[in-house]
Amino acid sequence: MAVERDGQQAAPAEGKSAECRWRDFDGTVLPLLGGLSSYQKKIILLTWIPAVLIGLSRSSDCFFTAEPRGLCPSGGGGNNSGGRSLSPHVLAPHAQVAANQSGGGHPPGSGLRSHQSAHSSNSSGQDCPCKERVYTIHAALTQNIVTKWHLVCNSAWKVHIAKFSLLVGLIIGYLVTGSLADWIGRQLVLLLSVMFMLVFGLIVALSVNVTMFSTLRFFEGFCLAGIFLTLYVARIEISLPRHRFMVTMVANFIAMGGQLLMPGLAALSRDWQVLQAVIICPFIFMIPYWCIFPESLRWLLATHQLQAAKELFLGFLRNNKIDVEDNVKEFLPEFDKEPNIRPKKTFVVKLLYTRILWKHILVLCVTSLTGFGIHNCFAKSLMESKEGSLHNFYVHYYLMEVIGILSCVVMCILVGLMGRRGTLLLFTIFTALASLLQLGLMGYLDKKLQTPFSIVFSIVGMFASHSVGNLSIFFCAELVPTVIRGGGLGLVLASAGFGQLTAPIMELHNQQGYFLHHVIFACCTVICIICILLLPESKGQGLPESIDDGDHYTRQPFIPPKKVEQPLLSNNTELKDYSGLNENPNSELTAASITANGTRSK
Repeated sequence: MAVERDGQQAAPAEGKSAECRWRDFDGTVLPLLGGLSSYQKKIILLTWIPAVLIGLSRSSDCFFTAEPRGLCPSGGGGNNSGGRSLSPHVLAPHAQVAANQSGGGHPPGSGLRSHQSAHSSNSSGQDCPCKERVYTIHAALTQNIVTKWHLVCNSAWKVHIAKFSLLVGLIIGYLVTGSLADWIGRQLVLLLSVMFMLVFGLIVALSVNVTMFSTLRFFEGFCLAGIFLTLYVARIEISLPRHRFMVTMVANFIAMGGQLLMPGLAALSRDWQVLQAVIICPFIFMIPYWCIFPESLRWLLATHQLQAAKELFLGFLRNNKIDVEDNVKEFLPEFDKEPNIRPKKTFVVKLLYTRILWKHILVLCVTSLTGFGIHNCFAKSLMESKEGSLHNFYVHYYLMEVIGILSCVVMCILVGLMGRRGTLLLFTIFTALASLLQLGLMGYLDKKLQTPFSIVFSIVGMFASHSVGNLSIFFCAELVPTVIRGGGLGLVLASAGFGQLTAPIMELHNQQGYFLHHVIFACCTVICIICILLLPESKGQGLPESIDDGDHYTRQPFIPPKKVEQPLLSNNTELKDYSGLNENPNSELTAASITANGTRSK
């Protein structure tokens, strides 16, 4: 029986061993299931729906921790009159004005963190006490954690700790839940993450102080990482090779759509506790996923869990309305050939013993870290420009989102034309150019040109670095074999989280060393350009299933060699005859004849 693979006729399935069939999941198993059938489409749809909630959860930080504008009431403290606004340095001496967003919708780097600042200063030079100030938030809410617990002046550093908590939770969560997904399965990790997400997320809304808030946000980020990672892997493993990228990008667009809705949702909620409850409660609808969302058939076969794989395979056939007797009757007995075979589960530390695979993962870890890290540098440069409209909370928020959406649209087009590796290289080059020009050229420009050029370089840099980070994550999901896909993807996602974490760290240190911070990431971008050349191209290729498959993923040249119609060594019969590569039937040489090099012919 011949099966179809991405529109091409594959080799007949008869004669292959069971193990070979399992490794050729994209070429044999998926076509037997009917390709991307209606049932598979329903599963993909189930992975898309929670993307809205993931986008809302990651963009909530910029609303919960937005710096308010402090006003001294008329006659307050005898220092101000007319309720003039205070300088941001008076309001929060340890915090600088910054608005950072990376990733416009992709989990590790899609969290927005913005601080709203006042631009009019107290000309009298005298300040009213912190307790007498009136706060106004320009981030849709009337109250957030800064105003509720008075996290200003000497307590401003606690705001940065609150920002760390969600990011650190995401980083640890990617590492732990990714490895767990390879060990106990994607379905169980997803269910546990949803259950604990509901518990910790709702308790966050009941926090009584910033310490409780920060601790619970860490666990909320941990669970959010598990949900995102398992759904990401599920989309990759159930899709045909030609559909994998678009299925992933649709989820990205849905998450960014959720972030676009966030300001409106915050305006309706008004209070941060209500907003937190509104974001978390819809996760209740994911609890039935335990019954309707199946385990990954690809993972079951790759880990040799044959009986569970057989039951799930038959379930797929029934849901796809495929006749077992006529289509796959010769395939099913292979599940029962070795009934006592033990599952072969693999831990991500096996990467250390590979020859090439660990290098691929290391390159993608560096590119994702650099992409999300330098994105924050461009965002800060944009906020530091003298263009007043960019300091508006909503203008900055939606500008970040529009840049992310346009970046994903262009990335989809280029990936179809150039493949994963070529597109990643192109965006990395643009990121490096924008960064180097911004660092080295701005000092030589006229003052009137510095602001517009800085804005242009920042927008181009954010546009390109957004694609670098997100494409690195997707590239990793395709190159890492199924048996450790969760753990390998967790490493790259955690690296992206570390890149995003550099922004609040710089804010906590009052932006000291920011220029060096940007220079380091610019140098890393240049290094990434060289390293990307070492990666293979995964466009249209089947996913590797075992460690050996991933370690033998060959690297193709960027420019394929031209086909020579008559190669000299392969088609020149005269040269073959002379060199002895081909036996000449008309030759008069005998066993005793002397050849041209002085030896006797054989």
